[in-house]
Amino acid sequence: MQTGIQILTGFLLTLPFQSRFTELDDVQVAVYLCLVCLSALITALVLTSVNLHRVLFGLRVKATLVRHTGAMIRTTIALVGLVLAGTAWLIFDLVLNRAAGLTVAGSVLVLVLLLWVAYPLAVRRRALRQRS
Repeated sequence: MQTGIQILTGFLLTLPFQSRFTELDDVQVAVYLCLVCLSALITALVLTSVNLHRVLFGLRVKATLVRHTGAMIRTTIALVGLVLAGTAWLIFDLVLNRAAGLTVAGSVLVLVLLLWVAYPLAVRRRALRQRS
């Protein structure tokens, strides 16, 4: 996840230096700036969980570490879904039109919810049933 978001952040940071960037309308610029901020926040969250592990290592507080890191990773995953959908929206909005951008963004969000929420919960339920 860390490498992927760093690549996406790098991609987003290059956009203002492209010649077409000046053609963006106010909505596109606002979405772009939100995506950059979210990407920076995601990078900070991922690195916080790594740093937390480093700081707490050897203190025999595994439950605390797992609880805090788990919360950060869940938040990170949710924000990554938003950045993926927003980036898809921005690209399709620029290349095709706003309706195409909204359709693709909505589709990405549905896919993310299915793969990152519904599927893991279904696997968890099945595993719990098999365990008991």
